[in-house]
Amino acid sequence: MLKWYMVRRWITSQFQRLSSKHVAMAVFAYALLSWVMLTLAGETALTTPFVDFIYYLFVTASTVGYGDMSPTTVAGKWVVALFVIPIGLGIFAIAVGRLAGVAINYWRRGLLGKRSVDVSGHILILGWNEHRTLHLIDMLLHEEKDGRPIVLCVRPEMENPLPKEIEFVRTASFTDEASMARAGVKDADCIIIDNPEDDITFSAALFCASKNPDVHILAYFQDEVLSNLLKSHCPNAECVPSVSVEMMAKAAVDPGSSELHHELLNTRKGMTQYAVEYPANAHHTTVNALFLRMKTDYDATLIGLRRDNEVMLNPALDADIKPNDLLFYIADERIDDFKWD
Repeated sequence: MLKWYMVRRWITSQFQRLSSKHVAMAVFAYALLSWVMLTLAGETALTTPFVDFIYYLFVTASTVGYGDMSPTTVAGKWVVALFVIPIGLGIFAIAVGRLAGVAINYWRRGLLGKRSVDVSGHILILGWNEHRTLHLIDMLLHEEKDGRPIVLCVRPEMENPLPKEIEFVRTASFTDEASMARAGVKDADCIIIDNPEDDITFSAALFCASKNPDVHILAYFQDEVLSNLLKSHCPNAECVPSVSVEMMAKAAVDPGSSELHHELLNTRKGMTQYAVEYPANAHHTTVNALFLRMKTDYDATLIGLRRDNEVMLNPALDADIKPNDLLFYIADERIDDFKWD
């Protein structure tokens, strides 16, 4: 008995050293030899039809042993006792272990950002500013809900901070071809670049624009000079400057201004600023007519519009609203069912 136990341990150790390809070959050889020996032993009930043989092999090798199928001949019992069960136990354990290892490795690679994301039309965030980035993601998740997926791409050694909610990619540089391809830079619908270093933000924005010329790029800068320089190279980029100093000055002169701006940007509660495009096929209208309709029908306040990359706040009431104008309004929630006519 001890010798048989030692033989089983030796066989198992040899299987553990096999590559995945060799394990697959061993499984095939085991199934083939089992079928041949059981057939020669006269166990036709176990070998035909073939689906019954596979079922019996899996149930036996996995030690489940339902008992609904079993050998009936003496030779068949010896084959099962000396080959099907002992060899099957080792092969089944190794095969399951390899499959589990592959699944765990796949999950770990995603958690560590080493796997390519399988998304398109997504929001790609480049940069990590700890709580600031987490707050940004939280706001985007609330805004998008079941909309565009979110992919976070970072440089620091870290794991996915929100593995159940976002995709995650690690890179050594935001200009690395292979890493940025894994993040789906060419298929992104919007790219948000927010880094502590403006020079990294600038180079990342240029790289993204070269790979995806039509993408909506948002870049946060502390230095307005680099913001203007990026606009000269990438007219479609939307540069978000730091407004902390301006906000403090405004609040000093007009108390409560900081709370007002925070309220307009907070998507969780109160009135928030949103934007919607005026349809190309909608009837001609004016600011006055649209202002009254939005206020009456949706309790929303029209505050401005953007046309040809120029933003006009508080436009004149007799100003025309043209097709494809981007309208800015304030409302309690985003309005998805505007009836324009």
